[in-house]
Amino acid sequence: MIPRLFQIGPFTVYSYGLMLGIAFIVASFILTKELERRKMDPDIATGVTLYAIIFGLLGSKIFYLLENRDIFVRNPFGEFFSPGGLTFYGGFLLAALVIFIMMKRKHIPFLVIADATSPSLAIAYGIGRIGCHLAGDGDYGIPTNLPWGTNYENGTVPPSFAFKDSEFAKHFPNGIFPDNTPLHPAPVYEFLIALIIFGILWKIRKNIWPDGKLFSVYLILMGIERSLIETIRLNPRIILGLSEAQLIAIVLISAGTAGLYYFSQKKEYNKYIPPPLKIKVRAEK
Repeated sequence: MIPRLFQIGPFTVYSYGLMLGIAFIVASFILTKELERRKMDPDIATGVTLYAIIFGLLGSKIFYLLENRDIFVRNPFGEFFSPGGLTFYGGFLLAALVIFIMMKRKHIPFLVIADATSPSLAIAYGIGRIGCHLAGDGDYGIPTNLPWGTNYENGTVPPSFAFKDSEFAKHFPNGIFPDNTPLHPAPVYEFLIALIIFGILWKIRKNIWPDGKLFSVYLILMGIERSLIETIRLNPRIILGLSEAQLIAIVLISAGTAGLYYFSQKKEYNKYIPPPLKIKVRAEK
């Protein structure tokens, strides 16, 4: 793992931050192209992706700290500003709320922008997961003997800490999980699945559907993705053998399924028609 890529004077370039930057650029570019296709103002893309990253990170960190209050109490400042410890669903919910308010002020139906953003959200999530992989921030899978099992001992969160007091650690002397144990590279799996989801959403985005139907498909696919990846993650099980992430994934899948059914049953619907774009004219000197 390479948490720190290189250093220029007093500035250190971190792999996680770099991948977040790439995710922002790619998502903004894709969303811009989609808004242009929909004859909407492409400048909206920058604001949406910027808010998504800022409040996505903030929500992810807050949700993680709420899940791990004991860790936060021991080192509040260090944990809040650490690059590790992020929970996707917290970021997704807070970013969605902020973008909803943003669209309300611009008089754009939220479901319109949700549909337009869905493909870029999928690819940005995947790229962000590569950042998690390079940083070694604790989003590891369980031990594996497969050829691509990954050694995360140089990550920002050592496996010995991530697997502390787990069933896997009990099989080693003094209950200390070896840092060099090959693990499932769960972030890489998520990146690959996110690419597939992006491809599906990108292909079907031109279908003549009511606003909100594409976003419903996004919720279903991302919910399934996270629910499946949790089967090889160490996260504690809360009820019926399911982790907290899986329970939230079920909620997203249910919401997406309900939305898909609702929009599929609509025989008539009002499609959003964006106002004419204002032509920007440069003043001649």
